[in-house]
Amino acid sequence: MKLRLVLFSCVLAFVSLGQNPSGFEKMAKKMEGNSAPVITREQLIKELDSKKKVVLLDSREKEEFEVSHLPNAKWIGYKDYQFEVLKNVSKDTEIVIYCSVGYRSGKTAEKLIEQGFTNVYNLHGGIFDWANNQKPLENSKGASTKNVHGYNSKWSEYLNPKVTQPIVK
Repeated sequence: MKLRLVLFSCVLAFVSLGQNPSGFEKMAKKMEGNSAPVITREQLIKELDSKKKVVLLDSREKEEFEVSHLPNAKWIGYKDYQFEVLKNVSKDTEIVIYCSVGYRSGKTAEKLIEQGFTNVYNLHGGIFDWANNQKPLENSKGASTKNVHGYNSKWSEYLNPKVTQPIVK
């Protein structure tokens, strides 16, 4: 009986690694809104694995992007959009935008759709979901990192400290 309990505890501990904190899914769904199509982490991974051309855009502030971002992502910002990163991108290219949890990226997706881009998606749960589920991140120098800018102390509570290193500046 003790052995079963120990094994169950080990499995439970393993399963709890790489999961979002309590309340994350409800918050992320609320933040992403309804105006832009949503793509999940799993769907994005399949798209990237298929070698299909996908443009990844980070709509957080530059300071957040420099701490970490998805590999090959380009910074577009939020307050002052840097739309020039899309100057050579066809309007029908698949674009996936993310921020911390989905609010800013949803607003950015709306702007791109207004500009005529036709294949734009908001990443459900943003970089927080990506990091909490142990997907690769890189810093401004291109090195692998577990650091994630938490935006502020309230929002950083949605980062799983078992698998990420929340940074709040």
